[in-house]
Amino acid sequence: MTASYPNLRLRRTRASAWSRALHRETVLTPADLIWPLFVTEGEGVEEPVASLPGVSRWSVDAIARRAREAAALGIPCIALFPHTQPGRRSDDGAEALNPDNLMCRAIRAIRDACGNDIGVLTDVALDPYTSHGQDGLLDDSGYVVNDETVAVLVDQALNQARAGADVIAPSDMMDGRVGAIRMALERGGHHNVQVMSYAAKYASAFYGPFRDAVGSGGLLKGDKKSYQMDPANGEEALREVALDLAEGADSVMVKPGLPYLDIVRRVKERFDVPVFAYQVSGEYAMIEAAAAAGAGDRDALVLETLTAFKRAGCSGVLTYHAAHAARLLGA
Repeated sequence: MTASYPNLRLRRTRASAWSRALHRETVLTPADLIWPLFVTEGEGVEEPVASLPGVSRWSVDAIARRAREAAALGIPCIALFPHTQPGRRSDDGAEALNPDNLMCRAIRAIRDACGNDIGVLTDVALDPYTSHGQDGLLDDSGYVVNDETVAVLVDQALNQARAGADVIAPSDMMDGRVGAIRMALERGGHHNVQVMSYAAKYASAFYGPFRDAVGSGGLLKGDKKSYQMDPANGEEALREVALDLAEGADSVMVKPGLPYLDIVRRVKERFDVPVFAYQVSGEYAMIEAAAAAGAGDRDALVLETLTAFKRAGCSGVLTYHAAHAARLLGA
């Protein structure tokens, strides 16, 4: 930069709304959003999640209506998470392999309602199905075993692909699961089913409301620190991403979101691949609490935080504010 004040006044381009729009470096649109939705048993059911104000569990028929709503708002993809009934949970998470489980029924209902007008992303992990709330199988000491869990995750992914899932998103953080899932999808003829890996998923304090929503919070025995990442580590995240890309991930995810924007930026700069972030339940709840307390304008908080993800390098964001943000952006 050679010019100096007063020849250079950076405020000139900020003086008017039209000029600010013209010089805006980062643009947020509904097409940048993925809407996580919780599915539950029943018909015509809406169950508000107390720790997530404004978020509900929906029965399969209602999930299909939410999918149509998302498509109409310009949201390109929804993410499904099941609230499995206690009687269908087990130590081995066998319900994950049931071709008529909540997830599979919801996928088929969305396909019937929307065809290919919207993408369906499905979570691959066992915590919504296990009686102990862990993401995998346990040995006698309570340790989550890796390779045995991966074998079940492969079958879970195939179950979802057969039901019509577009994007398989393993969130379990087991070693080697991306490669095993990718090979199984190829062998099964699901060549165009994408894998979006939760490549850098941290053992975070921000997941509490999500666990309430899927019904695993009160069941969880111990913690998940033996497989989810230490929040203090950044270089390790790059190693995780490199491994998942080598194994066939089409895109990668950083989770949680705002506390880890530095990781998003480092991943984007190092690998130059599609990077997504999950603005998780605790982040959503904090925005809602701040707005309710009068500490900030809800609409402005939502759009500013989502823009921050794009500015950091995200191709898209999973957010419970997706529908609200899409309405604001379309106004």
